[in-house]
Amino acid sequence: MDRTIVITGASSGVGLAAAEQLAAQGDNLVVVGRNPERLAEAVRRVRNAGQGREPGQLRADFESFDQVRSLADRLLTAYPKIDVLANNAGGIISEYRRTKDGFEATVQGNHLSPFLLTHLLRERLAGGRVINTASEAHRQGPPDPRDFTGDPKTYKAFRAYGGTKSANILFTSEAHRRWPEVFSLAFHPGVVRSNFGDTKAMRLFYRYAPFLTTPEKAGALLAWLATAPETDLVAGGYYVGHDVKQPKPHAADAALAAELWDASAAAVGL
Repeated sequence: MDRTIVITGASSGVGLAAAEQLAAQGDNLVVVGRNPERLAEAVRRVRNAGQGREPGQLRADFESFDQVRSLADRLLTAYPKIDVLANNAGGIISEYRRTKDGFEATVQGNHLSPFLLTHLLRERLAGGRVINTASEAHRQGPPDPRDFTGDPKTYKAFRAYGGTKSANILFTSEAHRRWPEVFSLAFHPGVVRSNFGDTKAMRLFYRYAPFLTTPEKAGALLAWLATAPETDLVAGGYYVGHDVKQPKPHAADAALAAELWDASAAAVGL
């Protein structure tokens, strides 16, 4: 295989499982993570899965636009073609936090930074595909394109998270409309057993709740979306399992998608 596949949030969970499976198929993997120790371990596992083939490895914190821009520069320098960008990094943040860029941390890490990275890599993605990790948590409600800063007094973690997952779906559908040369998809990986969350209670839940999806199963879905023929997929679609599903009306609103796109471009300085 000569595909180059970039996966953000690849140092654990869904991203790592998908990276291992894709490396075992012979693809060229670039794993992106934030924590250096976990990233080093992920690289070791992906290398082993690929029978010694060395994956690319890059660090970036998606709560910093400067780091996202640096990540894009390094990818553009190193890879003349990117066949797949999997925007998989993200998380739930229990307490309100504002980034140094001035935005609420959940919306920056889960939506604005992937939006920025995808735009910066667009020239290398022509003829390739973008896969955005969304969630059925989008049912929590829509994003607010007029307010990416939020209010610490009214902040609720799961509502903020759900808004960003709606944003992932809206970004996917709008990218399909605006960028016909890029095959864009979004998917719900399931509620995955992982290190998700930033509190002890959240992490205990995501590690031990009995009904959770395994990272391997969720990773297999991401790997399938990354490699299945385009004729087997629906461009701009939101996948739950191997089927396209209609998201909640607010996440399928074309006018909201266009407004969110323009507001996001202004927010990240494009």
